[in-house]
Amino acid sequence: MIDNLVIGSRGSDLALWQAEWVKKELIKSYQDIKIEIKTIKTKGDLVLDKPLTLIGGKGVFTKEIEEALLTEEIDIAVHSCKDLPTLMTEGLMIGAIPVRETPSDVLITVDGVGIDSLKPNSVIGTGSLRRAAQLLYNRKDLKTVDIRGNIPTRLRKFNESNWGGMILAYAGLKRLNLLNENCVILDYKNMLPAVAQGAIALQIRAEDTQISDTISVLNDKDSSAAVTAERSLLRRLEGGCQIPIGAISIVEDGELSIESQITNLNGVGAVRDKLSGHRDDAEELGIELAEKLLQNGGKEILNKIAELTNFNPFPEA
Repeated sequence: MIDNLVIGSRGSDLALWQAEWVKKELIKSYQDIKIEIKTIKTKGDLVLDKPLTLIGGKGVFTKEIEEALLTEEIDIAVHSCKDLPTLMTEGLMIGAIPVRETPSDVLITVDGVGIDSLKPNSVIGTGSLRRAAQLLYNRKDLKTVDIRGNIPTRLRKFNESNWGGMILAYAGLKRLNLLNENCVILDYKNMLPAVAQGAIALQIRAEDTQISDTISVLNDKDSSAAVTAERSLLRRLEGGCQIPIGAISIVEDGELSIESQITNLNGVGAVRDKLSGHRDDAEELGIELAEKLLQNGGKEILNKIAELTNFNPFPEA
């Protein structure tokens, strides 16, 4: 039995909510355990004046936390799973995926309207290439503007702007109790979420079987399978925050269905497909869907994106 644990987390409101949630859930199972939360600043937290695509590299919100895990400054790293690179750092592993929150995105407007009801040429705030590309795919007239910062900061920027709307993840808004009548949940047909959006990942050292056993009480098999399928798809497509790939996996009665879309950066052209199979084959299903997307036009879109290194999806509004 482990007596003490140190959880590593970013210092944003959402990250700390997630770390505190993990702490409380572990204490429910191990009443005598003492758990400390250590906040760690990442490159993504420190560089706020550039779009994520210009900061460079994967793991901008996770690298420093992983380093603390490897040097045993912390015992568990709690991440928003969508921020975690699909190629796992050597010596580390995902030890548990708790029950996933609704993965959807939310459109926030002054009057609570959906995408179809936005005024022509509306400006939408988002820091995500995936969201920007899917917005333009659905509404060619819309314009996007880059927005960085934690959730309260983004909401403040939106309230001080003349934008027509802003898109954030449902999970973060719900966890911070910030959902209201101005929030419209976007249907998957219009906006597929980021890979693993809404899921929390507990990352540990691969050889640490005692901690692995301890946190296994928080693992949800359906959520873990869904995340595994989506991450294997993204890994095969070699994508990250810089590539507009959306995906959603749903598990019901042991069956897993996964759907994904690759969208051109300018919203002109997209490839979408889906398949289903048994939950235990989650990783293979993700890879198989990725292959289908590549064969049906996805490879051409990804090649075009690679050529457009200077493409700016966030023109000055």
